[in-house]
Amino acid sequence: MAIKTDLDNEAIADINVVPLVDIILVVLIIFMVTAPMFIKPTINVNLPKAASGDQTAPSKLNIALTADGRINLNGSFVEEQAVQQRALEEVAKNSDVQAIISADKDVPHGRVVGLLDVVKTAGVKKFAISIEKK
Repeated sequence: MAIKTDLDNEAIADINVVPLVDIILVVLIIFMVTAPMFIKPTINVNLPKAASGDQTAPSKLNIALTADGRINLNGSFVEEQAVQQRALEEVAKNSDVQAIISADKDVPHGRVVGLLDVVKTAGVKKFAISIEKK
């Protein structure tokens, strides 16, 4: 027969955090591995390279010209008229709005100039052309 002592009846008051830390680390690794799968796909624009260039402020008019000539405005493909309409709306809200144009390096220069003309006739006074640093 075993003799019972007061130590056998005490409640366990310590919490072992090692298993908790292990589980949290495994969950963190799972999130790090799966996070790139949930990132919104971007438009593949091969920007021209240049050694000089300044950082631009975020803009409400982000326009991308793809190599096949399609126009992407703030994440959705549109026609030139939609670009002009959106530019007019943004100028009405803020006359100091800036347009950022990202054109693939294979897009003809005349196409880029035509898009700049559409934006400027809508009243946008500031624009920037995106480049990739060398």
